[in-house]
Amino acid sequence: MTKTTGFPSDLEIARSVAPRPILEVAAELGLRPDETELYGPSKAKVSLSAIRRLESERPYGKYVVVTAISPTPLGEGKTTTTIGLAQGLNKIGRRAAVTIRQPSLGPVFGIKGGAAGGGYSQVIPMEDFNLHLTGDNHAIGAAHNLAAAFLDNSLHHKNPLEIDPHSIVWPRVVDISDRALRHAVIGLGGREDGVPREDEWQITVASEVMAILALAGDLADLRARLGRVILAYSTDGTPVTAEDLRVAGAMTVLLRDAIKPNLLQTLEGGPALVHCGPFGNIAHGNNSVLADRLALATNEMVCTEAGFGADMGAEKFFDIKCRTSGLRPDAGVLVATVRALKMHAGVGRIVAGKPLDPALAVENVEAVRMGAQNLAAQIENVSRFGVPVVVAINAFPTDTSAETQAIVDAALAAGARDAVRSTHFSDGGAGAEALAQAVWEAAVEGAPRFTMLYPDDAPLSTKIWTIATEIYGADGIDLAPAAEKSLRKIESTGYGHLPVCMAKTQYSLSHDPTLLGRPREFRVPIRDLRLCAGAGFVTAYAGDMRTMPGLPSHPGGENIDIDADGEVVGLF
Repeated sequence: MTKTTGFPSDLEIARSVAPRPILEVAAELGLRPDETELYGPSKAKVSLSAIRRLESERPYGKYVVVTAISPTPLGEGKTTTTIGLAQGLNKIGRRAAVTIRQPSLGPVFGIKGGAAGGGYSQVIPMEDFNLHLTGDNHAIGAAHNLAAAFLDNSLHHKNPLEIDPHSIVWPRVVDISDRALRHAVIGLGGREDGVPREDEWQITVASEVMAILALAGDLADLRARLGRVILAYSTDGTPVTAEDLRVAGAMTVLLRDAIKPNLLQTLEGGPALVHCGPFGNIAHGNNSVLADRLALATNEMVCTEAGFGADMGAEKFFDIKCRTSGLRPDAGVLVATVRALKMHAGVGRIVAGKPLDPALAVENVEAVRMGAQNLAAQIENVSRFGVPVVVAINAFPTDTSAETQAIVDAALAAGARDAVRSTHFSDGGAGAEALAQAVWEAAVEGAPRFTMLYPDDAPLSTKIWTIATEIYGADGIDLAPAAEKSLRKIESTGYGHLPVCMAKTQYSLSHDPTLLGRPREFRVPIRDLRLCAGAGFVTAYAGDMRTMPGLPSHPGGENIDIDADGEVVGLF
């Protein structure tokens, strides 16, 4: 739901609630005082030993993934819905927790703004959530760049591993959107300033280290995965790993605190675990396995969010995260809005940071029906994995009853178990009670028949083709020469069994952000592949996907400041 005239800002709402002492929230989860590490009174880290203890003492609760239709540039309230759903479950007497990602500073100071939810369905403290939190992202960046420094240091000191400088695949990272760093030349200035070569920077959330941390099962697993990271290749084509450079141990040390999940709370005092933040369009787009395990061991139901639409984060949740963790979802929630479905029908134009197009506020039932083709495709995508779907209609003040009914009709026709209008933005958990009841029933009554989209032993090209045709609706794929070369190299070195992480636009089911609704008769071009041996997947780049965003002409950071009392202002 959007803000209406006179409706307080997200930051004002967040500050209107006094957070409970986080130790109270921890105690209700069954955590002991020595199993939490306080970062002030309202946030804490949870020890890995606590997760192991609780898992041995309690059965897991129900596991629900929240996904969405293909989003508009403004987003459709998926995080807000995830939080509102957990609050709604607690309202109806079900012990529930939310597990979500920590935002990158790039979008916070760029286009998107904060990512703590919105209205009366937020995680607090909002400022801490969006700005640094407990420093995990900085630790990830430091660990990643340490490996880069070791790599260039080895080149400088006579290159004992015979690294081919043209084969280096390990970039540097920074958690700020900075397009000037996409392509750079380093090592300039003379002999003592390193070996000159081309390099690139990615945003920290695109780092393989981020993906690894989110998928690691414990500290030993993290250490082993970091050791397997491929940084470059030698002149004879042999992979050069972080273990070969003897940097994996130091990387792990930098991450020994970051691996512990962060415990915060919702506006209504329920538990919220915020951990890791890989993007859903260029990485696997899900929070950590460890946070989910902790939540599942301490709650009747866990609401976790997968990035962007069901074709993006949800597919990767099923095929990468669940394949790695062994956890199996009980239900899926698919968020849709009237305005987004109108946009998918070609009505109006949504531009982040600009006023809403008036055409989107005028009743247009036929446009909703036309745009619901995207909704139907995304329902089918979740259903392909054997997961029952409930559609959450995130309500806006301009929605009409006829438009809402059009979504319900389309959702049920496409195979959704239920479709429920929810007002969690304006009403918090009370506005999500009907949604919570529908999701609870779907998770409890649904027959467990979860299945992966493809088997491990399928060829990589088959996995990519299956995702493109079965999930995106494409007629096929076209591998560029560079992609074919990379594919042969990856399979010849024994990594063909890994799952595929597709990197593509989030705004369309296709690779082309201008193809809205449910595009037909297209092929997906794959320009290259990259082996992420530590994370345990192969990234396939579809179309023109960038791993370092740029800032808009007027970044959101222009509005962020400190007032006379030292309080943050302008964060949204």
